[in-house]
Amino acid sequence: MISIIAPVFNEKNNLSELVSRIDNTLSDLDYEYELILVNDGSTDGSAELINKLSNKNSWIKSIHLLRNYGQTTALSAGIDHSKYEIIVPIDADLQNDPYDIPRLVSKLNEGYDIVSGWRKDRKDSFFNRKFLSILANYLISKIWSIKLHDNGCSLKAYRKHVLDDINLYGEMHRLLPIYASLNGTLKICELPVKHHKRNHGSSNYGMNRIFKVILDLIVATFLHRYSQKPIYVFGTFGIFNLVASFLCGCGAVFYKYFSASYKSFIQTPLPLMSSMFFSVGILCILMGLLAELSIRTYYESQNKKTYKLKSD
Repeated sequence: MISIIAPVFNEKNNLSELVSRIDNTLSDLDYEYELILVNDGSTDGSAELINKLSNKNSWIKSIHLLRNYGQTTALSAGIDHSKYEIIVPIDADLQNDPYDIPRLVSKLNEGYDIVSGWRKDRKDSFFNRKFLSILANYLISKIWSIKLHDNGCSLKAYRKHVLDDINLYGEMHRLLPIYASLNGTLKICELPVKHHKRNHGSSNYGMNRIFKVILDLIVATFLHRYSQKPIYVFGTFGIFNLVASFLCGCGAVFYKYFSASYKSFIQTPLPLMSSMFFSVGILCILMGLLAELSIRTYYESQNKKTYKLKSD
C-alpha cells in the first residue's frame, strides 16, 4: 500500500503525464496506492488541473496550500494526509521516473526503513545543479554517518512510522533520512534510479542552495548532539569569549605598565576588545541558561521523555 506525494508548484504542463505514468506503472501491480498532489500556491493553472484530475480519478487526492510555502511544507502536508504505510515522494516535473517506484518499494520490502534514489546519470547542467549537489553530498557524508551519493533526490521510499515524530521545517526535505535517523537506528540503502531532462517549466533552485544546505546541516547537527544540552554550545562559546576578554585585558595592562613601548589604554584597541568579548561571553552563557530552561519546559510541560525505548 503506497502513498505517492508530489509537491506541485507551477507544473501544469507536466501533471497529466505524471498521473498517466504513475497509473500505468502501478495499475497492473498488486498494490493499493494513492497519489497526493499538493498544490504549493501555483499560479499557472495547476490548481484547476489538480482538481480536475482528482475528480476524475478516485485514487488521486488534492491538497491546496494557501500560498507558496516551499517543497518541505508541501511534502509535510502530503505526509499528514496520507493513509498508507509506505510513503514515496516524487517531483512533479517528470525528472524522476515513476517506473522506479516499484523497484524502490520492492527493495523496501527486503527489510529496509528507507530506500533512497540515486540519480547516477543525472540530466542537469553541471555547474548550476550537479556540482552543487556533489559539494552538498560531500559535506553531509563528512558530518554524518549516513553515506548516500544523492541526498537531494526526492524519489525515496519510507516506512511511514519513521516519519511519525518528525516535524518538517525550512527545507528539511533534503535531509529527511538524517532527521529520521535521529529517532533511532534505521536500515537505509540506496538504489540507482532514472533521471530525465526537464521538458517544461524551470527549476526553482540556484546557487543559494549550497548555503541553505550548510545552514540545514548546522541545525541538524545541533539538534542531534545538543538538543538536550544547549548550554554546552552557548557556554563553550561564552567561555571562549571570556578567556579572550581576559587575554586582551592582560595585554592592555602589559603595554601600559610593563612594556618598553608604553601605550596608554586609549592608544590600543585591547581594552575595547576586552569589553566586547566580556559582554558577548556573558550574553552567550545567559542564552545557554535560557535555552536550558526552554528545553526543560518543552519536555516537562508535555510529559515527554528524554529517551526512547527500542521496539521489539
